[in-house]
Parts: sequence; C-alpha cells; structure tokens
Amino acid sequence: MIITRASLADLPRLRQFRLEAAAWLSARGSDQWSTPYPDELLAESVMAGDVYLLKDSATSEATATVTLDSTADPALWTDEEAREPALYVHKLTLAAPGAGGGLGARLLDWCGDQAARRGAVLLRLDAWTTNASLHTYYRRLGFEHIRTVHGPGTYGSGWLAQRPAALAAVPEFDFIETPADIA
Repeated sequence: MIITRASLADLPRLRQFRLEAAAWLSARGSDQWSTPYPDELLAESVMAGDVYLLKDSATSEATATVTLDSTADPALWTDEEAREPALYVHKLTLAAPGAGGGLGARLLDWCGDQAARRGAVLLRLDAWTTNASLHTYYRRLGFEHIRTVHGPGTYGSGWLAQRPAALAAVPEFDFIETPADIA
C-alpha cells in the first residue's frame, strides 16, 4: 500500500469520504460530520500538502484519507500546548469504516512516524465530543485524553488526546509524493 499527498483533482473523492462516513455514523446514532466541511477549507489543506490518501497502488481508488498538519487550533489547544512540537491528525476516514483489519490504527502509526521524522514529540487529535466509542478506540491505541473543550469554536469536536510521536521500526506504507498542484 502507498500513501500519497492528495491533489485538487481528489476533492470529489475527499468529499465522498466525508459523506459516506457521516451516513455510516448516522446509522449508528451519531451526528458526527453531519455538517458538510467547507470546500474552500478542504482545498486549502490540499494545497498546503497536508491531506494524504492511502491506496493499494498509484492507480487505484483511495481506501482512506487523513490530514496531518502542525497547526494547533486555538479553540482547542492552549498557547503553551501550541508551542510544543506536535503534529495534529484531522479527518481520518476509511472507505469501509468499522470493517476491522486495523487500517485506522496503522494509519495513525504512520502519522506518528511522520511526526517523529519531522521533529515532533507528540501526535495529537481532536474527536467528536459525544462519540464515546471513538474515544475508547483512541485510548486503546495509546492516546491519552487531555481534556474536553466545549464551545462554538470546537464544532462538536472538542475531545482532545495525544500520544508520543514514534518512528516505525519498519515503515507500514510507501510514501510517494506526486501531485504537481501542491503550492
């Protein structure tokens, strides 16, 4: 399997990931991701080179996506936390959520490896505040709950967690940079 940066041509697939995940979550009684993510913000993340796609091969359809950046959202993280070397996971989405196989965990391990390679000591994420099963999942993967933040700036995703960034003993995925339209 390979990981590559998303390009603007991938925007329809990225929107599809979000819609499918929202429908899957809704069928389980969650309102997570029920509000569409603004296209302009998604395009900005893609252009910044922060959005990644997981594929079986360079020509196959993406099976997962994750956004990984170094920006501490001030509505979630304190000024002191923002000064700590960390990378932040956003919008981790699988084509077949809940299917098992550990793909989400492996993708988070890749994110932790990338964080360590870039000099970060922490891998952080925020999760939907009311999604207790997601919190349990992240805790099982070694994330420590820091706190839960409520307020309009959290957009419902104020459960904050982190774990140490760590190099992978053996890289799980091949990372291939290809898109030409990344700024």
